[in-house]
Amino acid sequence: MTTFKKLIIFLFLSICLSSSWANKTHDDFLECLSHKIRNSNTISQVIHTPKNSSYSTIYNSFSHRNLRITSNFKPSIIFTPNDESQIQAAIHCSKKHGLQIRIRGGGHDYEGLSYISEIPFIVIDLRKLRSISIDTQKKTAWIQAGATLGEVYYRIAEKSKKLAFTAGVCPTVGVGGHFSGGGYGMMSRKFGNAADNIIDAKLIDPNGRIHDRKSMGEDLFWAIRGGGGTSFGLIISWKVKLLDIPEKVTVFNVPRTLEQNVTQLVYKWQHIADKVDDNLILRIFIRNSEFPFGGGKRTIHASFTALYIGGVDELLHEMQKSFPELGLVKDDCIEMSWIESTLFFANFPRNTSLDVLLNWNTTTNQSGFFKGKSDYVQHPISINGLEGIWKLFNQLVGENSGAEVQFSPYGGKLSDISESETPFPHRAGNIFMIEYAVYWGNIENSQSNIAWIRKLYGYMGKYVSKSPRAAYFNYRDLDLGVNNISGNTSYAQARIWGVKYFKNNFDRLVKIKTKFDPTNFFRNEQSIPPLLS
Repeated sequence: MTTFKKLIIFLFLSICLSSSWANKTHDDFLECLSHKIRNSNTISQVIHTPKNSSYSTIYNSFSHRNLRITSNFKPSIIFTPNDESQIQAAIHCSKKHGLQIRIRGGGHDYEGLSYISEIPFIVIDLRKLRSISIDTQKKTAWIQAGATLGEVYYRIAEKSKKLAFTAGVCPTVGVGGHFSGGGYGMMSRKFGNAADNIIDAKLIDPNGRIHDRKSMGEDLFWAIRGGGGTSFGLIISWKVKLLDIPEKVTVFNVPRTLEQNVTQLVYKWQHIADKVDDNLILRIFIRNSEFPFGGGKRTIHASFTALYIGGVDELLHEMQKSFPELGLVKDDCIEMSWIESTLFFANFPRNTSLDVLLNWNTTTNQSGFFKGKSDYVQHPISINGLEGIWKLFNQLVGENSGAEVQFSPYGGKLSDISESETPFPHRAGNIFMIEYAVYWGNIENSQSNIAWIRKLYGYMGKYVSKSPRAAYFNYRDLDLGVNNISGNTSYAQARIWGVKYFKNNFDRLVKIKTKFDPTNFFRNEQSIPPLLS
């Protein structure tokens, strides 16, 4: 028998044995869980296997968001618990039978780490844990991790027109992951990120014990506010501080093109974006699109999008003082309630019912391919540097392909907080954050579009932060480095990507992980590893 034939037989037997082991583990887990959850009706509602029609419906609800994410393995079970005790049971049984878990908060996931793995695993999907309890007197809220930002915003506004919370703009983002990774949003310059306003949490540790802030201790509570909750446990709920806002805020979205001096406007913006009044956040969304929105001619198109926590006259005064070059006029601005502004920034048409925020599948009907990356900028990008970005935009090819670069300003409250206050380290010294995104509609274009965004990222290296070249954890990017998911990951291996997200806070996160999860039960391709004994 030739060496090649022996290799083929070996690989075939390995696959068969692996499949057999996975099936046995799967069956053992189910049997264990059935002993822990004795109500047969309940079991049928919370356990979804490929034999159930519900399995495909649930899996597709999150996997279709980004068709780029594929894996040789789908979860053998999707578990949708109704309460904390069922999560405890799932953790006990998965630990007992060596079945990895992934935790799904129901929102977005740039790299699919909540629902794919290369080794046998189950998904704990928190979609049924979405209650929100508001205390307007104490200005606090308890929010379960399966809720979406849209639901949070709606429930706060339902109780008060003068309270709000600071987090992201997309209403279908899940609270569990978003809060634990930082949570940048349209009010971050005024109030900080979501993680800066968390005052308590409930977490289940690797041994199935439930902790609040007091019992978990300040180290672990520090780690989950920006260090990624799924490295340390399963977060059930967050307690947050609600924020005082006026009954009316002011918004605008002003488009400009190359023909309207956009290069000089973006260049000037870099010099003022982190220094304007803390009540103002002015972001830029840059695309290569048709001008004027048709006719076949393409140009660089930048949208200057702003929220001002106050009235239109105050905003106009601030803009005239800081950024007169934009030419903002009163007719560009709209005064509205804070809750209405959440619809504005999510690109819903005016007069859309607020009820749309409660429909967590509202924007999940579309599917496509996507890749994102991020950077931090500490010195203004030169005119030549910006023009180089525009040239790269013109190199994007492929039918149904598109790209966007977002410039999101820092300064204000974000810079007032020290780098070590939470694991989220991107504070003073950063002018703005960049998110790069490329979208395409056909699998045939995947290779060229991924190569394009990597080329853009490579080009930007000379204009962004260095040593480390920083990145935002919630814009997860496996290009930065990955763990050895099927075995022990060394500190040195994880540090390659870890310092980019967390800078000097990475070492403290590793020490906390070593203390609270030394066996690395909670893990994924970019989870904090414990120090190996």
